[in-house]
Amino acid sequence: MLIDILSLFPEYFRGPFDVSILKKAQESGIIEINQVDIRCFSKNKHHKTDDRPFGGGPGMVLMPQPTVDAIRSCKREDSHVIYLSPQGKKLDAAMCQRLAIHSHLVLVCGHYEGLDERVIEKEIDEEISIGDYVLTNGCLSAIVLLDAVARFIPGVLGNEEAAKYDSFQNGIFDAPHYTRPVEFEGMQVPEVLRNGNHSQIREWRQNQALKKTIRVRPDLIEGLKERK
Repeated sequence: MLIDILSLFPEYFRGPFDVSILKKAQESGIIEINQVDIRCFSKNKHHKTDDRPFGGGPGMVLMPQPTVDAIRSCKREDSHVIYLSPQGKKLDAAMCQRLAIHSHLVLVCGHYEGLDERVIEKEIDEEISIGDYVLTNGCLSAIVLLDAVARFIPGVLGNEEAAKYDSFQNGIFDAPHYTRPVEFEGMQVPEVLRNGNHSQIREWRQNQALKKTIRVRPDLIEGLKERK
């Protein structure tokens, strides 16, 4: 997958993509991440990219010309253009799996009060939010989305089965996990996980996952009931 990230601050992304799983995925050629500076496409001699909103109000709005030209500079026939916005659909695991199928994602980071609406109407395929809150810019949202989507791209994770059993994959949380030692500060690993009975382990994990989901996120359980 090719991912082009359009923002005003390409330097914001130094670090997150240079370590761990995403670094390995890039080194192996599974994904390619490019940074595109929207300012470079401004035709203003001062590289201005924002201006006051028509109708008044606080803040600044990204101007259409630099943003549209930046998008078109990397857009191709198979591109899926995403605007990271608090007004978008909320990101979830099912959405990440869907996005992982695309061969090219263009992630447009919002800044200030956001994009001129004409950019959204002309160039954006989908608006996505990572939660019901507002950040200082869309760069962090782009990092979150990319990381979550990458896990579903074949070859990115060391174990292809891992993503299938994560929280939310079956509509509820993942089960608790334990490793060595068996006893730590007086707390024991549950016996069921040590007895080698895989059917009992599977049942225990399902029950524990369900119990925590009901306790912490009962809304997820209601969502499952509605889908049924």
